[in-house]
Amino acid sequence: MRIILFIAFIFGSTCSIYAQTASITGAWEFNEDDKTHHLFFMDGMYFHTVSQGSKFIMTRGGSYEIKNDQIKSTILFNSADSSQVGLPMNVNFSATDNALSLHAPEGRVYFKRIDDGKAPLAGVWRITGRMQEDGKIAAIHQSGTRQTYKMLTGTKFQWVAIDPEKKQFSGTGGGSYTFKDGKYTENIEFFSRDNSRVGASLAFDGKLEDGAWHHSGLSSKGAKIYEVWSRIK
Repeated sequence: MRIILFIAFIFGSTCSIYAQTASITGAWEFNEDDKTHHLFFMDGMYFHTVSQGSKFIMTRGGSYEIKNDQIKSTILFNSADSSQVGLPMNVNFSATDNALSLHAPEGRVYFKRIDDGKAPLAGVWRITGRMQEDGKIAAIHQSGTRQTYKMLTGTKFQWVAIDPEKKQFSGTGGGSYTFKDGKYTENIEFFSRDNSRVGASLAFDGKLEDGAWHHSGLSSKGAKIYEVWSRIK
């Protein structure tokens, strides 16, 4: 199955599947020759990204809900085709604990489960605060239509910078992460802006405080950061 067919139909088709429905929350993966499809579902949002080794191919995502064994979604971003932003996409599915089956015209495509989306940091986050030079945390109020999200499943992460109203995609990166004993570590598996960063690891101090995620350390450019992130509602 060629990638162009997969991308065209995997969320655009409405096909019949006799479904055994289990939760699709978490991270899933499908390998197509030397390409990897990363598919994440958390808190009513999904991200679908395709990479080839260290090369970034495309990403898209948006909001979704499950109705009668069908994934009904609205596209918020699509790096390969901005004309799709704002359109609905529906696909029937079948899910078990370890497999997710989606239907393309050439046949079913099977994703394997990577994790079930259960972890202390699992969710979809938006930055809401940043520490200033005086040591005080200043609130960040969203202005305009630009949006930045960071999704964490049980073991995977991905951030996206988008502007749905303008149908703009600015960048994304993702991979695997660990969070243990106050240390949050990212291992980059794809990065749209600079594929030389693939394979790198970034370590931060992290803690959950009153439901907010406090995230501090050095950015990929070596700058000191202290950010506060809050889960989207």
